[in-house]
Amino acid sequence: MDTKEHLKSVSDASFDTEVLKAEQPTLVDFWAPWCGPCRAMGPVLEEIARDYEGRLNVVKVNVDENPKISILYGVRSIPTLLLIKDGEIRETRVGMLPREQLAAIVDRSLQ
Repeated sequence: MDTKEHLKSVSDASFDTEVLKAEQPTLVDFWAPWCGPCRAMGPVLEEIARDYEGRLNVVKVNVDENPKISILYGVRSIPTLLLIKDGEIRETRVGMLPREQLAAIVDRSLQ
């Protein structure tokens, strides 16, 4: 199965509906195609999206294409990961994370 189908791209226009009003917690990856660490996080995010399917949304925001939402959330370095639940930021992490650490953050949000 292609795990990329579990990751959804959201934009400035769709962020409110896809993330803030989502019924499930959402892990938001602020990234850019030219960012090496962002590309390296891709497989980890795909695993998390697959492993938590039905309990967690995992979305990607390209900072080059969606400057409004990036500025609104103060994204200065990428990759930046936000875990948003009930419209509020529950966790913020900047930089690459190992799968185990990211899973621990997700598990806390699902409790």
